[in-house]
This record gives sequence, C-alpha cells and structure tokens, in this order.
Amino acid sequence: MLKLTFDDAGNLFLQGRFDASQETAALEKFNCITDTVRVDFGKLEYISSAGIGVLIATQKRLMQNGHQLRLQNLNPHIAEIFKYAGLDTIFSIE
Repeated sequence: MLKLTFDDAGNLFLQGRFDASQETAALEKFNCITDTVRVDFGKLEYISSAGIGVLIATQKRLMQNGHQLRLQNLNPHIAEIFKYAGLDTIFSIE
C-alpha cells in the first residue's frame, strides 16, 4: 500500500510500497503537481519500475515549464537503483 501526503508547504511524502498496484492512484496525485516539489522518500520501503515510470513522466512534464521533482531521503537501496539506472542525472536527489 502506498500513502501520499502533501504538507502545508507543498512537499510530498511517500510511505509504503510504490508498485504497479498503486500506479493509477499515484498518477492522479502526481498529475496535480505543477511547480517544483520536494518528494520525501524517507518512509518509502520499495519502488518498482511502474513507480519510477510515474516519477519520470511527472519530471518530464514539469521540466517543460522549468520545474522539477527534488527527491530526498532515499534509503540506500532505492538510491542505488536510481544511481545504477542513471536516474540521478534526471532527478535532483538531495
């Protein structure tokens, strides 16, 4: 199960597992993002290729208007996946 919550500053917090079963619900939330947003992975346990696809699609859309997703607090395993896939060159990882 994936939980996505925005705080008052507009930061997005991910919690749980971001996999194909959560793709549609996540895409609805990510499609609401129109400005640069920090996405906190601190409580995210797992991300599948479907979850990564949602992030990439959102990043591409935002970059057309000069905005981006800023990813933070990736656990070592997820950070390693992003690095090996070359996604650390597409996303700002803090």
